[in-house]
Amino acid sequence: MIFDSHFHIISPGFPLYPNQGFTPNFFTTADYLSRLKGYDLIGGSVVSGSFQKQDHTYLKDALAKLGKNFVGVIQLLADTDDETILALNAIGVRAVRFNLKRGGSEEITKIKKFARRIYELANWHVELYVDSTQLEPLVPTLLALPCVSIDHFGLSKSGLRFLLSLAEKGVKVKATGFGRLDFDPATAITDFYKANPSCLMFGTDLPSTRAPRPFRDEDVTLIKETLGEPGASKVLRKNALALYLHRK
Repeated sequence: MIFDSHFHIISPGFPLYPNQGFTPNFFTTADYLSRLKGYDLIGGSVVSGSFQKQDHTYLKDALAKLGKNFVGVIQLLADTDDETILALNAIGVRAVRFNLKRGGSEEITKIKKFARRIYELANWHVELYVDSTQLEPLVPTLLALPCVSIDHFGLSKSGLRFLLSLAEKGVKVKATGFGRLDFDPATAITDFYKANPSCLMFGTDLPSTRAPRPFRDEDVTLIKETLGEPGASKVLRKNALALYLHRK
């Protein structure tokens, strides 16, 4: 039983924007559900990629097809009006992504004011795709935000201590993209769970665009074998359910 906190849907007929010379292959909701047919999939979070910029038409379509307990993480400009934010909330958007790694999102300099506004208006949080080596100067800002999550374990071992410190103070961390990491995910899973049992949220990262190694079923097995129960149940579903669906 899993809640997939991080995956992408790339459907024909919706805008795509080449990013750093890269345009992804299509990966539809049918492709996604087929890939995970062996799991008890109880929900998930569709995350907008750099190649989708501020388009949300694909997301509205994807969430309608995926149904109950699926939500969206969108890239949005800070000057977006309240009416638009509330309309996006109504279709299932629950967070705004700042993509420091690939671009396509709002500038990080606007994160503090924007994060507070969307949290107060719609109870949304912010998510960052950022290399952990870039985290040190951002720590004070991130700790001042109402709620924040970091993608893919921060990618790099050399900045992992900054991410671990953030996790200890309540920042969420996605246990995703194991094929992107330059360190052993099992060790990180153990360390972060000890630091804060509520911080880690599993995600498949499907279709694993640009990842050196795509998602494998063994990634789920690794979490189960590393933590056992009830630790694995928190990482595989409960922590993400609490963030995305159990709302004030």
